[in-house]
Amino acid sequence: MAKIIDGRAISAQIKEEVKQEAKALAARGIKACLAVVQVGDHPASSVYVRNKHRACAACGIKSLEFHLPESCGQEDLLRQIRDLNAREDVDGILVQLPLPRQIDADAVIEAIDPAKDVDGFLPENLGRLLIGQDGFLPCTPAGILELLKRSHIPLEGKECLVLGRSNIVGKPVALLMLREHATVTIAHSRTANLPELMRRADILIAAIGRADFVKGADLKEGAVVIDVGINRMEDGSLHGDVDYEDAFDRVSAITPVPGGVGPMTIAMLMKNCLRAARARRS
Repeated sequence: MAKIIDGRAISAQIKEEVKQEAKALAARGIKACLAVVQVGDHPASSVYVRNKHRACAACGIKSLEFHLPESCGQEDLLRQIRDLNAREDVDGILVQLPLPRQIDADAVIEAIDPAKDVDGFLPENLGRLLIGQDGFLPCTPAGILELLKRSHIPLEGKECLVLGRSNIVGKPVALLMLREHATVTIAHSRTANLPELMRRADILIAAIGRADFVKGADLKEGAVVIDVGINRMEDGSLHGDVDYEDAFDRVSAITPVPGGVGPMTIAMLMKNCLRAARARRS
């Protein structure tokens, strides 16, 4: 029977650690602060923003919300970012994606001060990850690494297959696994020998956005599966990229969807924000 890697429980541990560290900083007169910028009223974005504010409140981090209209121009948003860059009381800046079509998301992200890039999306921080230097890690990949480490899953020397090559998850999580001395393969829609690669992997990280794509028979006996996918089905239920029921009896450990990787993203955002406050103001 597979071990269920409980992202809710592990994220709660991390948020409690952040809360205690935030309390210690506050005793020295430093109140960590996250600024969240939302453009428009996309329903899913509003939910994500609300969850981030709740997490901040639970962790003892101050949060500020800046809500711009859907029709705002790129320069309006860039002006807001420049204002937040200049504020000494703001430690982290997060721009909620997606942005309206008239706005270049890359230009907006690159306008954020690297010292306040708590999402870890800036080329400077991704470049630091690539060459092994210290910097902010993207929250979902960092959360995946925490899930594995806190579940006492050995990484060194293991064959790791990453399904997906996005800049947000696939590429950075591959780099993190390399940093832990795993042997890493990145697969994508044009990979020719995918079935062979999946059956060989000791650790499989699925981040392709295709519901139930990976079946139990695709996996190596005893593999560890980290499922990043969140796919809403016609009946409203959420499924990962891995067929959970089909894979469960074949693997040694697996994350559920929901309740696996998802809760870790916000927990790591809180950790990054606290780190930014320490680095900037300690």
